[in-house]
Amino acid sequence: MMEIGYFLSSEEHGPLELVDQARMAADAGMQSVWISDHYHPWVDEQGHSAFVWSVIGGIAVGTDLRVTTAVTCPTMRIHPAVIAQAAATCAVMLEGRFELGVGSGENLNEHILGDHWPITDDRLDMLEEAVDVMRRLWTGDEVTHRGTHYRVDNARIYTLPEEPPDVHVSGFGPKATALAARIADGYVSTSPDGDLVDQYRAEGGRGPASAGLKVCWGPDERECAELAHRLWRTSGVPGELSQELRSPAHFDQAASLVTVDAVAESMPCGPDIDRIVEAARAYADAGFDRLYVSQVGPDQRGFFDIYKSELADRLAELS
Repeated sequence: MMEIGYFLSSEEHGPLELVDQARMAADAGMQSVWISDHYHPWVDEQGHSAFVWSVIGGIAVGTDLRVTTAVTCPTMRIHPAVIAQAAATCAVMLEGRFELGVGSGENLNEHILGDHWPITDDRLDMLEEAVDVMRRLWTGDEVTHRGTHYRVDNARIYTLPEEPPDVHVSGFGPKATALAARIADGYVSTSPDGDLVDQYRAEGGRGPASAGLKVCWGPDERECAELAHRLWRTSGVPGELSQELRSPAHFDQAASLVTVDAVAESMPCGPDIDRIVEAARAYADAGFDRLYVSQVGPDQRGFFDIYKSELADRLAELS
């Protein structure tokens, strides 16, 4: 059966709200959460982007959930040696219930220190080297590294979990998926693309395949569609453009031609539970083992109420 967890949106909600949503997810019977890791929101209307490592500490204290970052870029904005320490601390606080989801990032978040934004192949090379550096540090040994992209001098992490955290790698295209199959403990995506899941498995990828699904549940379908459009019209930005844009203002410009109806067509909006179930079924049919659902907008309590009363049982039937 496909496991259902909750997707915490660091772009839409402040840190205390995210911790509260994690508690609601646990109370609703979910066993796990994803949490996004950004420096900026996608558009200004979303309004937030807290430092994810502080929020994870709050979740660790208040719940027994498994937590996965979805996803951290350990290559530019923060050096992989520092991400390794942060992930190790979170794994200790969560008593082994932490997984580090990683990806090659977006210019939106990684340009802030003035670094050159590399081409895709270089970003994937950087990610592979970063994962290697982190895994070496998680052994507890002193690490000195002279690589193509990173230097580490006599670094040792002292606070370590009993077992190193699994590393899940995002793959939204064939090149990134091939890298994930080679180095990852699990695969991450946001679309129900069965071909990429099949590629991951065929090329030796191990561990669970996980994905995220946004919904906007509420009593009025049109109001939900307008809310989803205001906050997540960037979901209609095509292709690799979302990796290249530098600011929320640029995303706003790129999404200016995305209509309310287009968002409503791509995202379940309104009171119809069947639409959510059918959207989730597409991920089950594509071969995903885990699906993290995110409710768009402020009515988090209403979503968890409907999840407990109706949606959980319906989603449990998917396999």
